[in-house]
Amino acid sequence: MDAELKALFEEHVRVGKGLPPQSADHMLIAYAYYKQAMVGDNELQRPLHSDVIRTFKHDAWVRLKGMSQEEAMRGYIAHIKMLVALSKEEGRLG
Repeated sequence: MDAELKALFEEHVRVGKGLPPQSADHMLIAYAYYKQAMVGDNELQRPLHSDVIRTFKHDAWVRLKGMSQEEAMRGYIAHIKMLVALSKEEGRLG
């Protein structure tokens, strides 16, 4: 794995943790990219429908099946950059 990409990814993970609250959709996208980047394909069983949040997170991650971990890192970085820009535009970030 490219050490430069991994360092940039880790930097954006820190940036993402410092962002103001985001919409559920944006958080699910970030979660899915993060899990795909860190673990790879989701091979876990789908949670019961009564656990809606875990089910949504599971399904978002499954949608990235087959994506390389490096591509997921690049997707995560791009998504966090978009969230930073959006937060600044909305005046929620300095």
